[in-house]
Amino acid sequence: MLFSPEIEQLPLPQLRALQNTRLKEQVRYLNARVPFYQRKFAEAGIDPTTFRGLEDLHKISFTRKSDFRDNYPFGLFAVPETEVSRLHCSSGTTGKATVVGYTTGDLEIFAEVVARSLAAAGCRPGMKMQNAYGYGLFTGGLGIHYGAEKLGLTVIPVSGGSTDRQLQLLQDFRPEIICATPSYAQVLAEEMLKRGIAPDAINLKFAVLGAEPWTEAIRQQVESGLRVQATNIYGLSEIIGPGVSQEDVDERGTGSYIWEDHFYPEVVDRLTGEPVAEGELGVLVFSTLTKKAMPILRYWTGDITNIYYNHSVKRTHVKMGPIRGRADDMLIIRGVNFFPTQVEDIIASLPEVSAYYQVVATRRGSLDEVEVNVEVAEHVLREIGLFDTLTEELVQQHDCLMKLKGSFAKKIKDNIGLSMRVNLLGCGQLPRSEGGKLSRVKDLRDLK
Repeated sequence: MLFSPEIEQLPLPQLRALQNTRLKEQVRYLNARVPFYQRKFAEAGIDPTTFRGLEDLHKISFTRKSDFRDNYPFGLFAVPETEVSRLHCSSGTTGKATVVGYTTGDLEIFAEVVARSLAAAGCRPGMKMQNAYGYGLFTGGLGIHYGAEKLGLTVIPVSGGSTDRQLQLLQDFRPEIICATPSYAQVLAEEMLKRGIAPDAINLKFAVLGAEPWTEAIRQQVESGLRVQATNIYGLSEIIGPGVSQEDVDERGTGSYIWEDHFYPEVVDRLTGEPVAEGELGVLVFSTLTKKAMPILRYWTGDITNIYYNHSVKRTHVKMGPIRGRADDMLIIRGVNFFPTQVEDIIASLPEVSAYYQVVATRRGSLDEVEVNVEVAEHVLREIGLFDTLTEELVQQHDCLMKLKGSFAKKIKDNIGLSMRVNLLGCGQLPRSEGGKLSRVKDLRDLK
């Protein structure tokens, strides 16, 4: 379903004209109201009255996470505090929080792009949605909530965690939709199996998952465990929150539509900042075209992905691929650039292991080492009669586990180019999400 067909199917030349008009207006607006951007424009030699729009955008330097901290709390706001209707803070930062603000109009846009996203995910007016994203300062819970109401859904605002309660409500209220982080959706699927809750005891049809990178292997686990069609919703607080882009339920695995009428995307080289060709991997950069409380130009998200057009499908807006990692999370191991999510691609090819894994980087002397902890699939452990905590000693006693360990290590070497130690663990030995984001990487090296 298209929530805003006149915009979602706007011919590309008209979409470009709309973006161009909005960007020029945004530059003039920021120059008049935000000293940070006044300085930025002056340094770039940009005259807002003659700014040509998209063709001049590259002249503006990137806005980075550090700029939010340097202007904490309200230095990037373009309106008086009395005109700010809501404040949020982004999750997962260290030190000072990244503060974002919204006018009443911004909140209407926020609800609209989330409603557009939920419609693309398969949600329809009248359905019930269980919202397992965290409420409060995190943008996920309230962002999804108001977008769902705008679409006409009945919202069950459970918030994150409380797995017992989540499962009870799934059975009692029988919602058709659940919104959660992918790692928490995994937990719910796993707990249903453990507790013997039959798939027909719940009524879920769609899962809208976001707030952390995930893979096709996780999609398969969630879809089979919860009997849903799972789609990715992408966003970040600095731009608006969830609803910047969304997968279409009928086009799963082919990328997420970016709502270009509100958010103009670029993908640039991680080292040079220069644009890369359509379809090539780089750092995702966004400029907000319609926000008024805190417009942001050329925000360096740090997310590694690609963007591309697919002119044979429902919408004219550009698509983005899955997040392959973060520019600042990339590990350089013995001269090899390595994104931990590359391990997930290998996991997807090994049915003997589960989707739960953890990458640990250490340094011994001057030598970097990486090991991968991964849980063996439950059906494999049942076949060999192992139900206790899996230790290295137990692994060595079973030829099938030693073969699996060797096969996994070889695939890593062949596909990534690094030798890594593989540690096989039993079910439940790795951390599970409690409703929030789950970190799958531990970098224990002292790189100072």
